[in-house]
Amino acid sequence: MRNGLTEQSIEPAAAKPRLSQADMLTCGLLTLLTCGLYGVTVGFGFVNWDDPWYVVENPLIKSWSPANLWAIWTQVAIKNYAPVTLMSYLVEHSLWGLWPGGYHATNVVLHAINAALVYALVKQVTGDRFIGWGTAALFAVHPVHIESVAWVASRKGLLSGAFILASLIYSLRTERTPKDEGRALLFLALALLSKAIAIVVPPVVLAYDVLIRRKKFSDAVVSQIVPGFLAFCLLAITMSAQVTEYGGVREHMQLGKLHILGLDAMILWRYVGMLLWPTELCILYDPPTSGIARWIAVSVLDWSLVTWAAWRCRHRFPLVPFAAVTSLLFLLPVLNLFPITTLMNDRYLYLPSISLLALAVSGLRVIGSARQVAVPTEKVEQTFLSAGVAYAVVLTCLLLLCGQTWSRLPVWKNGLALWADTHRQVPQLAVVQIQRANLLHSLGRTEEALAVLRAALSHCRIDEADYDRIQRKLEDWSRGESVSLRKKLKPF
Repeated sequence: MRNGLTEQSIEPAAAKPRLSQADMLTCGLLTLLTCGLYGVTVGFGFVNWDDPWYVVENPLIKSWSPANLWAIWTQVAIKNYAPVTLMSYLVEHSLWGLWPGGYHATNVVLHAINAALVYALVKQVTGDRFIGWGTAALFAVHPVHIESVAWVASRKGLLSGAFILASLIYSLRTERTPKDEGRALLFLALALLSKAIAIVVPPVVLAYDVLIRRKKFSDAVVSQIVPGFLAFCLLAITMSAQVTEYGGVREHMQLGKLHILGLDAMILWRYVGMLLWPTELCILYDPPTSGIARWIAVSVLDWSLVTWAAWRCRHRFPLVPFAAVTSLLFLLPVLNLFPITTLMNDRYLYLPSISLLALAVSGLRVIGSARQVAVPTEKVEQTFLSAGVAYAVVLTCLLLLCGQTWSRLPVWKNGLALWADTHRQVPQLAVVQIQRANLLHSLGRTEEALAVLRAALSHCRIDEADYDRIQRKLEDWSRGESVSLRKKLKPF
């Protein structure tokens, strides 16, 4: 024990990590917990929100022809260059065709693997099994990750997350060997080929080397030249794809960068709130973008105070600022500093949540340690009590989060359930009504679909692109409905 539990729980571990039998058991229990909670998704179907693009109507994953393989590995598809993700769909299509349960099962398994990797990584960095277990368990069951797990099209986040975590396990070591660096680079390459979010891995490792290993910034940068070059190449490809294809919600894309930064300050606090109190989750959000100058000012001031506090404790507790920097870096690509079509999403928290959850669990450890130091004459009893209280708090949170997740999972059962829930929360978004109409039309309920589109023209905020889309659908579907009606009325 190093200077008491207080410092042990928030100082970096010095020893090279090794998974013991207890660690393997913990990983097994995490896997059972994850699969038991999310196993119900195997009975879910596809939804008409990117699933058709990635799987149902994607010709690239339906054949192992040389032309398909060449296209997968050389072309941008669905606004992303993610050949490893598409290859996973190709393999699955060969195994079970368009049975949605197989794709859902793969997502669940990937999330379970990620939970085990979170445990291994957090335990390695902190040197504390309790923090590793608590963080991984909360990560496994948190309802904010439902979108990432229950949505087939979110495979790229799960797959890249697994490779990112594996890469960081080899990179975030106080003593790295050339073999460690080679393995880290291999996993980074696989992560980059799964989803562009992996571009932030080199800056995360750079922050670790500077804050934890105490390396000079210039020396730390040199070691990240090759990983940084790979990340830059992927970033260039992805940025090109994102600015040439549009969809989703676009109003914020006309705002200036300072305005976007102010919105980001508010959204970051909202993300923290979603982790602490995950209610009213939704596939799409509509945060206000005007008339919020006061709230932006308060948010910026609050984050300034948090930054100051983290900086002040960087010498005594370096893992605190490192955790804060890591979460911010993983959120950076989705903060609209370059154009993307949604301001905020649940899935954006998949990796950033790890550091924040680890800080919360570490706080329990620190509180327990402080009580131990305050009553040194009752050391054994106090330590037992503190550990028991900490475990009880985490277990209580686990039960509450499991309940929240279990109650929300049915929203993703099919498209009707998903868009009914989204319509209940953000009916003012045109894209929500367009997707509802598309689904109804695909089910043969054209009159209902036309009614939804007409209502959208009256009650939603419509830009020119959405207006044109709705008008085309109204014309095409009305014409088709008239033809269908004439066929029904035609005498035999």
